[in-house]
Amino acid sequence: MAAPIIEVRDVAKAFTRPTVHRNTLREHVFAGFRRRSTQRFTVLDGVSFDVRPGEALGLMGANGCGKSTLLKILCGIYQPDRGETAVRGGLTPILELGVGWDWNLTAVDNAYLLGTAMGMSIREVRDGLDEILAFAELERFANLELRHYSSGMASRLAYAVAFQATREILVLDEIFAVGDAGFRVRCEERYRRMHARGHTVILVSHDPRPVVEFCNRAILIDNGRVFLEGDPALVANTYKNKLQSEQAGFQAP
Repeated sequence: MAAPIIEVRDVAKAFTRPTVHRNTLREHVFAGFRRRSTQRFTVLDGVSFDVRPGEALGLMGANGCGKSTLLKILCGIYQPDRGETAVRGGLTPILELGVGWDWNLTAVDNAYLLGTAMGMSIREVRDGLDEILAFAELERFANLELRHYSSGMASRLAYAVAFQATREILVLDEIFAVGDAGFRVRCEERYRRMHARGHTVILVSHDPRPVVEFCNRAILIDNGRVFLEGDPALVANTYKNKLQSEQAGFQAP
């Protein structure tokens, strides 16, 4: 069996937040120079798993369970407070789309900006520019400043650039929830081709369908821990049942 291309061992992460929020100028003035009290809250607490080369791993869990923090640790954006990660290959993250945009530049200029930030050379961006714009269906708006784009248009451009920049490992956060039906179909087709070529994928989704359809294995994260790992259909069904149970308990008198 091939060695893991991604290893996560006992990873923990916590953040500090103020216990009292000051949202207005008046609140800040009257608070003076009093020290603001804070509290630590744990986001991840001992998460461990492996990903094999060419595997597609689904990550599921409710908002706030730690999925996004885990992805940012894998991408090197955050450092864990405890534990270790190993990523043995080039990684392309598609996380917070539009981070790094210059909204006063055109789509073409931003494609160069984002593409080079993702590791592409100027030549690679230039050679792939027509395909990027066609995939995003933005050929007619290529020279329009991004500040005139809708959020959906900007998201399509970001995904198109990221797909062009993909290396061995692709990290996708809710990719199939962006854009219209036609764009989602194109994303799914591109994903299938990339996975067939041997790319390793980590796919985060609240929707069970892409996890069941596109992943070999899935993990359910709950309260910062691995709650369940295994067959995607079992994990997706367990996640759905947990949500329904929690919602029923919340609505109960």
